[in-house]
Amino acid sequence: MRPTMSLIRREFAAYFTGPIGYVALFGFLTLSGFLFWIVVGLLTEKGPRGVEYPMQVMLGGAENPEWALVAGVLFWGLFPAVTGIITSRLIAEERGSGTLEALLTAPIRDWQVVVAKFTACFGFYLLLWAVTLVYVPVLTDLRAEWTGTFTYYAVVLLVGLLFLALAKVGFWFEFNGWLVLFLGVAGLGLTGAGAYFHYTADETQLVKLTAGIDPRPVLTSYLGVVLAGAMFLALGLLVSSWVKSQLVAWMLSLLLGLCFVLPAALRWAFEPGTMGYSLGYYLGVPEHFRRDFTRGVIDTRPLVLYVSVTLACLYLTVRSLEARRLR
Repeated sequence: MRPTMSLIRREFAAYFTGPIGYVALFGFLTLSGFLFWIVVGLLTEKGPRGVEYPMQVMLGGAENPEWALVAGVLFWGLFPAVTGIITSRLIAEERGSGTLEALLTAPIRDWQVVVAKFTACFGFYLLLWAVTLVYVPVLTDLRAEWTGTFTYYAVVLLVGLLFLALAKVGFWFEFNGWLVLFLGVAGLGLTGAGAYFHYTADETQLVKLTAGIDPRPVLTSYLGVVLAGAMFLALGLLVSSWVKSQLVAWMLSLLLGLCFVLPAALRWAFEPGTMGYSLGYYLGVPEHFRRDFTRGVIDTRPLVLYVSVTLACLYLTVRSLEARRLR
């Protein structure tokens, strides 16, 4: 597994040594920040105007007001473009520079190459969405009430931060910094969990979290974006294995990605209950979020679509590399 881990580290670091990663990060955060600004405005609106499901606006599923609908069209129109930018260079760059042949002759299997590249781009994709977690306290009206003393947990928190610092030192000295980083993050997680579940002598929680807005739509929405993003990334990785030009790979990824976006708009041309109506819902990813995920509902049909398309695209990518090896 060492060659696979080395390839994952190389591909993930490449997003921060070139312009592609920063372009995707800037475009995604600009659009998500604009949608968050709309949500905050609707949450503080007085009178009959407002928003029932904040995540529906955040993920481009709201139809009112008008600017939320326009922002939703921009979000799902640019979503395949962002995932296409993330995946366009993964194999197309290797083919264009001639380094793919050297990679295929290295002591690493084709499926390991595909898994490593997909893991790297998926990790960068998760990083994009991890930044938006700062919006969650506002989207759920989250409040924390502290009771009792938390000196012990403050010490444990400092230990967790020390592990994170050691992880950075481990990266510098080529030590297994990933392991130390995992321990640091795990320490921080256990600290938060311990503070939340700990009860003082009078049977009151040390930390009591209350949400003024139902948090279930937030959880289901993030589950949806993780799985839907995996599908779009796997599709882009497959396209990147076909061509040599990164620009062509991005354009093809965008066009194929729109095949899972446009049916949500075309679905309204069919009568409810017809085959076209059902097919438009099944393939239209924006409709999955508008009707289900952003409302706290998990429908297994979209989940099956995301997982099956992801696995199929990864399998076809492996076959594409195997066909190139046999030439």
